[in-house]
Amino acid sequence: MDEMIPKLFGTSGIRGKLVSELTLELITDIGMAVATYIGGKGRKIVIGYDTRTSNKMVENAITAGILQCGCNVIRLGMVPTPLVGYAAMKLGADLGIMITASHNPSQYNGIKLWNSTGMAYTQDQERTIEKIVHEKSFSQASWEFIGKIEDNEGVVFDYINDLLDNVDIKGNLKVVVDCASGAGSYISPIVLRKAGCHVLTLNCQPDGFFPGRMPEPSQANLSELMKVVKATGADIGIAHDGDADRMVAIDDQGRMADFDKLLALVSSKIGGKVVTTVDASFCVDKCMEDVGGEVIRTKVGDVHVAEVIVESNASFGGEPSGTWLHPDFCMCPDGILSALKVIEIVEKYGPLSKLLDEIPSYPTIRDRIECENIQKTLIMEKVKEELPDYFDNVLDVNFIDGVRISMEDGSWVLIRPSGTESYIRITLEGKTMVTAKEIQNKSREFIEGIL
Repeated sequence: MDEMIPKLFGTSGIRGKLVSELTLELITDIGMAVATYIGGKGRKIVIGYDTRTSNKMVENAITAGILQCGCNVIRLGMVPTPLVGYAAMKLGADLGIMITASHNPSQYNGIKLWNSTGMAYTQDQERTIEKIVHEKSFSQASWEFIGKIEDNEGVVFDYINDLLDNVDIKGNLKVVVDCASGAGSYISPIVLRKAGCHVLTLNCQPDGFFPGRMPEPSQANLSELMKVVKATGADIGIAHDGDADRMVAIDDQGRMADFDKLLALVSSKIGGKVVTTVDASFCVDKCMEDVGGEVIRTKVGDVHVAEVIVESNASFGGEPSGTWLHPDFCMCPDGILSALKVIEIVEKYGPLSKLLDEIPSYPTIRDRIECENIQKTLIMEKVKEELPDYFDNVLDVNFIDGVRISMEDGSWVLIRPSGTESYIRITLEGKTMVTAKEIQNKSREFIEGIL
């Protein structure tokens, strides 16, 4: 495809600031493009949105484009991202659209696309959408064949019931759930209560300004949740991002669960083949090795994980960020089902703090350096050409996603451009914290030298 076609999609859909980046004209064009792509007249598209203040405006704009090209729209209202993927599959729709910017601040919004199987659009599909938008090669319907709109709220109940059927929870745990005033605010607490848990809620009032905390479930943003878990003697805390396709856990000691260790724990309990990304810790490999499982690594981004799950017939897959896929349920990342799976494990095997402490620790650092998006290509060209020679005792260089350099002592560093924000990301793991810090400093020094 022509390299001059502007890139709209990052690693997790389209995102941008309203008006300046994500204009109503562009949103409408995207609606026409996706309707054209799936075949126009008579096709069905389900649409949901998170709690952002611009959600209805974006829904109306993209719906106008879809109807103009003859497709019908099924509106789900304010729902989590996983419900959109589930609904596309359950309702026999040709496409699912989630209007969300996930963990980005309030002034952002975005669009994520889902196939009829509940799996995210692939890069090839996204490139085709970009081409249609760029060329404005829309298949518009005449006035008598424009699409129709219907509302469907019943699929929410199907989703809740199917979630509960997917786990075996007795319901003896006290759980604190923090939904960041995002799309999981209603459904996540309901599901946990229906599972029999004693549920306390934080930030579960939908509000697109995210007044309680920002939607990124980082340690800095979850300080109140950690305090409440410890103060109330809860067994576990659950935090979602803005659209609830991710889940972060707080253990019974009020500590934020290490992302990689939590992924390793769940992977080992599910077993079989597990797909994760190049930035995941070696502890995942170690835990899977102990249970006779297999780890397959791929590019960062849930769509890449999903593609490899399908190709390899894997039993589970996920990123250390808490974006996990459960292929026996749906190929859409699901933070609510992930929460249920962790609760099931804690109920069966004991306190989360103990389970995580038993997993080997490898000091991991996740860092980022701010840069303009137009600088990313130049920076990564320099990284590919020069970074391997910048380190000593290099064992292997991997270009699956960015540049990952493995050292002879088992330490590694991954440098890659963010697909959603203006950053170059540095992820690394050292045999000791001293080694990890040295690698971090050297990596930052190299990139800042380019800037």
